[in-house]
Amino acid sequence: MSKFLSAAAYSVVALAIATSASAQTAPAAAPAAPAVTHGPALPGVCIFSDKRAVGQSLVGKAVDARLKTIAQQVQAELNGERTALETEAKALEAKRATLAQDAQEQQGAALQVKANAWQRKAQLRQKEYEATEQKALSRVYQELDTPIRQVYQTQKCSLLLDRDSVMLANPAMDITDGVVAALDARIKTLTFDRERLDQQVPGAQALQPTNK
Repeated sequence: MSKFLSAAAYSVVALAIATSASAQTAPAAAPAAPAVTHGPALPGVCIFSDKRAVGQSLVGKAVDARLKTIAQQVQAELNGERTALETEAKALEAKRATLAQDAQEQQGAALQVKANAWQRKAQLRQKEYEATEQKALSRVYQELDTPIRQVYQTQKCSLLLDRDSVMLANPAMDITDGVVAALDARIKTLTFDRERLDQQVPGAQALQPTNK
């Protein structure tokens, strides 16, 4: 009787999700790279890392913390319901010998319906989390545009290259730290809740920046 539940019950969405998983599992230490002597910085040529800017900025850290909280809330919801389903399945298995065949089938079918509903909810919560993450990070990247332009002009850049596309470069040409400082002055946090894909309401509250 418990077998029918396993497909749903043990496919719990890994919503601690890459965020908390990466936080808990420290990457193996890479061998130290050989020292590099850079040539002179090229006038007008700048490099920038958007990933580092988001990761080091106050708003990026606030978004990451909020996403982890949402992931934990979703996990708690799903795990609580899964435990209840597993308990019900075990109880049904324990009394199977005393139940008539038709009663076993009826109660088993009812439990299967609940398990299927749980699995659909888990899949929905996964999609909601992903939509929430995408929307929040999209807002952060929008906020980055102005600081990038500001620092680009302040540093008198003529060409801006993506750091991820450059193997090596003189750190003096990297404007990322300046962009982070400008972004921190512009926005410090972002308030948002989990997206609700099962009840999209027109005029729902948008992401709200906060500078406090």
